[in-house]
Amino acid sequence: MSELIIKLTDRIDSVNVEEVREKVNAQIAEEHSAVVFDGDGLCYISSVGLRVLLKVINDEKKAGNEQVRFVNASPEVYDILATTGFDMLMDVTKAYRQLDVTGKEVIGQGFYGIVYRYDDDTIVKVYKGEDSIPLIMNEKKMAKLAFVKGIPTAISYDIVKVGDDYGSVFEMIRSSTYNQRIIDEPDNTDRIIREYVDLIKQIHSTEMEEGDIPEAKEIFMRYLYDLKDILSVAQIGMIRKLLVWLPKDLHVVHGDLQMKNVMISDGEPMIIDMDTLSSGSPIFDLQALYVTYMAFNEDEPDNCEKFLGISAEMAVHIWNRIMEYYFDTKDPETLGKLEDKIRLLAYIRFMYILTKSDHKNSELYKIRIEHSIRHIEELLEKVEDLYLEI
Repeated sequence: MSELIIKLTDRIDSVNVEEVREKVNAQIAEEHSAVVFDGDGLCYISSVGLRVLLKVINDEKKAGNEQVRFVNASPEVYDILATTGFDMLMDVTKAYRQLDVTGKEVIGQGFYGIVYRYDDDTIVKVYKGEDSIPLIMNEKKMAKLAFVKGIPTAISYDIVKVGDDYGSVFEMIRSSTYNQRIIDEPDNTDRIIREYVDLIKQIHSTEMEEGDIPEAKEIFMRYLYDLKDILSVAQIGMIRKLLVWLPKDLHVVHGDLQMKNVMISDGEPMIIDMDTLSSGSPIFDLQALYVTYMAFNEDEPDNCEKFLGISAEMAVHIWNRIMEYYFDTKDPETLGKLEDKIRLLAYIRFMYILTKSDHKNSELYKIRIEHSIRHIEELLEKVEDLYLEI
């Protein structure tokens, strides 16, 4: 049996309530597993109309069917349902307003979506795929958890439809990104990177309660499982062991802290893309930065130019300064050993991204996979643990 969708339109009041009641009763007589009221086009419902809904809710409850849902409620209808307490009797979902991002500036791009500058005050992150809503709700949840812990985080105030996809809307008045600042202020590059690294350290100094967010090393365990047809059993075993040896760490890991995901709004930093939030060692953020600034450029030297608008040389410069500022040293031997550990995890994530995205269909896919495997083989001979200690 499938869900029974009952469409409600125009107005439901004393004038037409009997007609609506007959229509609903006729549909309810059909076999179904659950009832969904679709309010797309419904502009008003009076108390007599609400009694029709209430009877369905009570009858479905007696029949042991799944909870009744109401979808596509207009703001006016949603307010009526919330005010009368119907949102406590059934799941009520607002109708999403439609936005068109055609021709809008792309200011960020991650694994799950693309961030657009919609207007001077607003940005929209559009999620790809049909499972957008759970991803958006998860990002909102993660953003709120980070915000109350003092991390400067952008929290979405609306969910919208963008074609067949969905997006989160953020108010970002007079905002730019750290990436754009690097482009616009070449003479201040190192100062901007240091400011950016200080923000990363602030994030990494923040602790969450156990169980609030996923553990980064468990996420990497799943990466390894998904790469079981690419890496050897021995390689996976060695990497799993290194991950297991890492102690539980409740400090925040963003997961994709590249400069396009850090906005500057009214002079204050604001982090977006919180769907990747987890807890663990800083290595899990640094590996993602290595992927962005180094791994993608390895077999495609103009990748950063296309993706970030910066040269390959600038990407290398940014990565080197991140390492120096983060670990507060310029000693090449120390930085080299730390980088080997970071690179080992970076190439695991890099291969995971390649296999789970459109990159799989590119001409470079096979070359990138081969080079990543070769790097992992070499690094496993040198890396004894994943502790980032100087």
